[in-house]
Amino acid sequence: MIIEYHRPEKIEEALELIARKDPHTVPMGGGTVLATPKSEDLAVVDLQLLGLNKISQTAKLLKVGATATLQDLLQLDQINPELAKTIELESTRTLRQSASVAGALVSADGRSPLAIAALAMDAQFVVEPEKENLSFGEILPLRKNALKERIIVAVHFPRNVFLAYEYVARTPADLPIVALALAKWPSGRTRLVAGGFGAQPALALDGKDDSGLEDALSNALHGSTDKWAEEEYRQEAGKALLTRAIAGIKEATK
Repeated sequence: MIIEYHRPEKIEEALELIARKDPHTVPMGGGTVLATPKSEDLAVVDLQLLGLNKISQTAKLLKVGATATLQDLLQLDQINPELAKTIELESTRTLRQSASVAGALVSADGRSPLAIAALAMDAQFVVEPEKENLSFGEILPLRKNALKERIIVAVHFPRNVFLAYEYVARTPADLPIVALALAKWPSGRTRLVAGGFGAQPALALDGKDDSGLEDALSNALHGSTDKWAEEEYRQEAGKALLTRAIAGIKEATK
């Protein structure tokens, strides 16, 4: 239950509020996550007046303010089309218009298309205080502790990366049963992420090149049986998805 609501105009005020021990105080971007009923009492710090909704691009980086919405990002000119695909699949248009990019990533589970792509792209979070950079991969397994008394101010996605996202779902618009994202840099660096199950996407490979992709994917899918699918199915489907992703990257890099 939300027992206090604050809307500071300076980042310093927001940081002071979330540093409080009592009541437990959390930042709020779009509010879609906090709209879910909670058993504990919470104070919330609305970040909407801090100017964290701007999106800009450089030659190498897409810089997304933490409170920019998923729809803001989706409508951006020159966005990576595969990244755009994952945003569109993340949720309905109505939710995309209010859900913040940072909030969607921080609350994501293993079935989140955007989180799968962001992990493959090695997205970076800029956090206050001190504008520290933390990789999404660092934050994922320890989200509560890694962000304690910190506020995400931006999410950075690399622009000089080729991305392929492939998935299988019950319907084309549904969350995936099995999915993967393959990212490749001009240097040859390659990252493969598997998802569609579990508490978070699984980083299968981060290498200097694309050698060992098949074995890496098989290892990432080990033990993936859940109520949606058996591991055997995910292993077979994953092989087909990887073939498509590799072909997509080759086509993009011609």
